[in-house]
Amino acid sequence: MVLFNLSSDNPGPFILVGIPGLEQAHVWIGIPFCIIYIVAIVGNCILLYLILVEHSLHEPMFFFLSMLAMTDLTLSTVGIPKTLSIFWLGAREITFPGCLTQVFFLHYSFVLDSAILMAMAFDRYVAICSPLRYNSILTPKTIIKIVVGISFRSFCIILPDVFLLIRLPFCRTRIIPHTYCEHIGVARLACADISINIWYGFCVPIMTVISDVILIAVSYTLILCAVFRLPSQEARQKALGTCGSHVCVILMFYTPAFFSILAHRFGHNVSHTFHIMFANLYIVIPPALNPIVYGVKTKQIREKVTILFSSKRT
Repeated sequence: MVLFNLSSDNPGPFILVGIPGLEQAHVWIGIPFCIIYIVAIVGNCILLYLILVEHSLHEPMFFFLSMLAMTDLTLSTVGIPKTLSIFWLGAREITFPGCLTQVFFLHYSFVLDSAILMAMAFDRYVAICSPLRYNSILTPKTIIKIVVGISFRSFCIILPDVFLLIRLPFCRTRIIPHTYCEHIGVARLACADISINIWYGFCVPIMTVISDVILIAVSYTLILCAVFRLPSQEARQKALGTCGSHVCVILMFYTPAFFSILAHRFGHNVSHTFHIMFANLYIVIPPALNPIVYGVKTKQIREKVTILFSSKRT
C-alpha cells in the first residue's frame, strides 16, 4: 500500500466498461464465464489436494504441476470475480490501488506460468534423456532453487510495470474499455508520454516469454531425438506418453497468448469486442482445462482421481 500511496495524482477510481458493444448481453455472457471459473477452481483444487496427500505424487514433475495449478488459480481469480461483478452487479468502479493490484498479479501470473512450463520441460528432458541421473539432478534443493529463481525472475520483470503506472498523471478519462486492468490499457489513459511503458510493458515480458518458448523447443527437440533412439516401439510410446499432457498444456497456453498479443498490437482489423472477449476467455479457459488434461493424460493422476471419487461414492 505504501507503493500505491506514492501517487497523489491518482486518487479517483477507474471505470471498467466490460465488453464494449455487448453491454446488453452481459448478464448472459457471465453465465458461461462463471461455469468455466467454477470448473477451474474445482479442478485445480482437486489436483492440489491429490498431490498434497498422495505420497506417490511427491515427485518433481507433480511439484511443478502443483505450482502451475496455484498460478492458474491466481490468474483466473484476479480477473474473473471482478468481471462477473461488472456483468451481474454493475460494479464497474475499481480503485487505483485495486487496478495496480490487478495489473501486477495478472501479468505476474502470465510470466510465471511461462517459466513453470519451461521448468516442466526441463524436468521431462532429464527424465527421458538422463533417467538414471534423474533423482541426483532434480534433488529437493535444486527444485527449491528453480522455484525461487523463476518466481523472483517473474517478480522483478513485472514490478516495474507498477512503478511505471504510478508515475503517470491521469487528467483525462478514467474509463477503461475492458473487464480488468492491464498495463498498457491503463497507461493509454494518462496525459503524459507513455513510450517507456509501451517499450517496457511489451518488449521485456514478451522477450522473456519468447526465451522460455525457445528453451522449451530445445528441450523437446532433444527429447524427440532421445525417444527415437529407443530400441522398442513400446518404450517410445511410453516416453512420448509422459510428455503428451505437458505438450497439450503448452499449446493451450502459448497459442492463444501470442494470438492475443499480436492481435492487440498489430491486428487493426480485429474488432475490439472480439479482443476483449478473447482476453477474458484466455484467463479462465487454460486454468480450467489444465487439470482436465493432466487428469486424462497422466496415468498416476487419473488413477488417484478414480480412487478418490470411488471411495466417496462408497
